[in-house]
Amino acid sequence: MTALATSLGPHAGFILAAYAAVVVVLTGLTLSIIRDHRAQKRALAALEQRGAGRRRQGGEAA
Repeated sequence: MTALATSLGPHAGFILAAYAAVVVVLTGLTLSIIRDHRAQKRALAALEQRGAGRRRQGGEAA
């Protein structure tokens, strides 16, 4: 780690903190997308169970 910090120069702490922040933000966004996708799939399954079909390409109800 010291070799990495030395090679990054005097701003190594800032650079590593910025990378860590990016990792945290991207992980949060990814988890949020996964949670939303699962919720949308559940909502769609519930609608289809109630009999609301998907629309055809022509815009007509199924």
